[in-house]
Amino acid sequence: MKFLRVILVFPHSLFRVLPLSFLALCGPIIAQSNSNIKQTVSLASYFSSGDYGGDRDTDIYYFPVSYSANKGKWGAQLTVPHLQVEGLGNVLVNIGGVNRAVSGNQLERNSGIGDSTLALTYQMDPFSETSPFIDFRLNIKIPTADRNRGLGTGEADYSTQVDISQNYGNSVLFGTLGYTFRGKTDFYAGLIDSAYAQLGIARPFALRWNVGIFYEYREPASTFSPETHELVPYFSFQISDSWSFTGLTAFGFTQASATAAVLGQINYSW
Repeated sequence: MKFLRVILVFPHSLFRVLPLSFLALCGPIIAQSNSNIKQTVSLASYFSSGDYGGDRDTDIYYFPVSYSANKGKWGAQLTVPHLQVEGLGNVLVNIGGVNRAVSGNQLERNSGIGDSTLALTYQMDPFSETSPFIDFRLNIKIPTADRNRGLGTGEADYSTQVDISQNYGNSVLFGTLGYTFRGKTDFYAGLIDSAYAQLGIARPFALRWNVGIFYEYREPASTFSPETHELVPYFSFQISDSWSFTGLTAFGFTQASATAAVLGQINYSW
């Protein structure tokens, strides 16, 4: 019997970044091999729009490029995004509404390099053919975004998480539990550390197609933003042995979520 593992192919920064977060999000369900180095290059396009409890909508355009390499139990991924934010400058990607030291009521349009992310993963061997998979992950947000233009906090963040997935018939049940330690700054007062959790299901839909849905809960990232509850359906299409495409949308239930959010991502693996 081949073990099946839900491979999280979205850039994890995006998985956490989506104000729905990110980046985990699931790609195709495939057999996990430990014999060779598996490399993947991904290009994604993400758009969200919402007022986040404010008077004006903020539109976010996020275009991350990521490279990942996995060998045996270990994996690493580097993500570098281009980011554009149109709004009042009081909404941060992956955080929501914040209290900005430089306030204003004029719409701003700022773009540039967003915060980069380095992710390290360790995959435990299953104890048996019926036991769950358990993965550990460390995410390091590298503050490459310009905080003066509302593209980031200017501080490093660290997230640790545990991912658990379990085969159940033709489906895979998966969950995540994690905690983010945020760098503090007077420029964006009120940033706090917070926990997050996720629960979902993925299954084959047809030849080369997989579909899934997950629910995500995140504690407030700032004293000025509420907690987040979101439902995210997604699909993945295996174009060929090397190419795949994933798309998703999100439905948020608090003011920390966007009114509309969509993502598309193309992946090339070898």
